[in-house]
Amino acid sequence: MKWRGRRGSRNIEDRRGMRAGGAGGVGIVGMLVVLAFGYFFGIDISPVVQGLDQGGPQQAGRQSAQLSEADRAYGEFVSVVLADTEEVWSDVLPAQAGRDYADPTLVLFSGVVQSACGGASSAMGPFYCPNDRKVYLDTDFFDLMRQKMGAGGDFAYAYVIAHEVGHHIQNLEGTLQQVNALRGRVSQTDSNALSVLTELQADCYAGIWARQASERFGTLEEGDLEEAIGAAHAVGDDVIQSSAGRTPMPDSFTHGSSAQRREWLMRGFNSGDMGQCDTFAAAGL
Repeated sequence: MKWRGRRGSRNIEDRRGMRAGGAGGVGIVGMLVVLAFGYFFGIDISPVVQGLDQGGPQQAGRQSAQLSEADRAYGEFVSVVLADTEEVWSDVLPAQAGRDYADPTLVLFSGVVQSACGGASSAMGPFYCPNDRKVYLDTDFFDLMRQKMGAGGDFAYAYVIAHEVGHHIQNLEGTLQQVNALRGRVSQTDSNALSVLTELQADCYAGIWARQASERFGTLEEGDLEEAIGAAHAVGDDVIQSSAGRTPMPDSFTHGSSAQRREWLMRGFNSGDMGQCDTFAAAGL
C-alpha cells in the first residue's frame, strides 16, 4: 500500500502515552466494560488472544509513556488513512446520499479507554462511538492481526479503519440510531441479526473507500486487495468462534460470517455505489 509521504489528518487524538497504572490487569484480554453497549460495534477478539497478556504487546504492567518507533509509524499510517477517508467521503456522501460529511476524530489508545459511550478495553477491538463521533483504536490490534489472525499488511489495517469510518457514515445517515432503537424491541436473536446487517454495511462502505483510494491516490499495490479480503475473513464470527474451539452458532453472530464479510466488502469495491450497500433492504427490512 502506497501511503508514505502523503497528507495526514489533523483529527487524531493520541492517548497512547496516557496508560493508567492499577488497571486491575485489564489489557487486550481484559473485560469489556460498556455503559451503552448498543452503541458499540467492535470485534470481541478476546477468544483469539487468550494468554497474550503473558508476554504480548499489551501487558498490563507496561507503564512507559514513551512511544516506540513502531508506535510512531502506526500513528503516521493511521493519520494518512484517515485523511484519505475524509477526502473520499467528503465527495461521495453528498454526491450519493445528499448529506454533508463531517470528519470524525480517531483516538489512539493503549489497553483501556474512556469514551462518550462508556469505558472499554482493547479486547473488544476497534470501535466507533456515535455519542462523540470518534473512532477508537489500539494500534496493537494490528500486531494481533498479523500474529494471531494471519491477516497482516498495511491495506488489511486500512480496511479496519475504513470499516469503523463506515460506522460513522451510518451515524450521519441516522442508521445507527434506528438500529439501536429497534434492537431494544426485538429478541436477542433478531438483535444479533440487526448487528450483523450493520457490520456488513460498514464493510461495504469500506469497499467503496478502497475503490476510491485506488482510483484517486493510486494506493493499491499488487496483493493489497487480497490483504483486505483476508482481514474480512479473519474477523468473521465463524472464524473467531472456531479459533476459540467452539462450534460456530449463526444465531449468535453479531458481525457476520467470513463469507458474508468478504462478499459485502467486494460489493462496495466493485460497485462504488452506496445504494448497493443496503444490507437491510437485502434482508427484506
